[in-house]
Amino acid sequence: MAQTYIAFLRAINVGGRTVKMERLRELFAELGLERVRSYIQSGNVFFDTEESDLAALTGRIERQLEAALGYPVPTMVRTVEEVEELVAAEPFAAVEVTPEVRLCVVFLSEPLPEGLEFPVRSAKGDWEILGATPGAAFVVMHLRGGRLGSNPATALPKSYAGQGTSRFFHTTAKIVAAAGKP
Repeated sequence: MAQTYIAFLRAINVGGRTVKMERLRELFAELGLERVRSYIQSGNVFFDTEESDLAALTGRIERQLEAALGYPVPTMVRTVEEVEELVAAEPFAAVEVTPEVRLCVVFLSEPLPEGLEFPVRSAKGDWEILGATPGAAFVVMHLRGGRLGSNPATALPKSYAGQGTSRFFHTTAKIVAAAGKP
């Protein structure tokens, strides 16, 4: 039976690398993935497949995108259920949200290094990692002068050898809601 997955893509429509969502959906469909849909322009693709080997699936997607687009596109693939559980866990429930605070989920290609003691804070105080699961880190960004100081994925420790791509928490909730629609 086919499973619905969400691919969170890094480096899509940032830094001068523009990809139309129609083209992105075509690239996924060329892999034999079914019911391919996308959500907003930041690299969120939903699809169905009977393939259950996530590492192999992720590798196929990354190779396809790099061959077609000419640059690596780190890809984090999750089931709809995994993302629903992440949102339902309310990882930011204790955070006081103000106009200067942004709540971000960094989807990880592999777990963070063992031994991190949370929260992990930047020296400048512009972000803090509140906690993590094997597949995601929960980052609070503090605006400085009305602007984000850096990409939330840069909050990952230097010892982290994997990849990450970030989404605002409220956007993550919208993505999973859209992915679950028939």
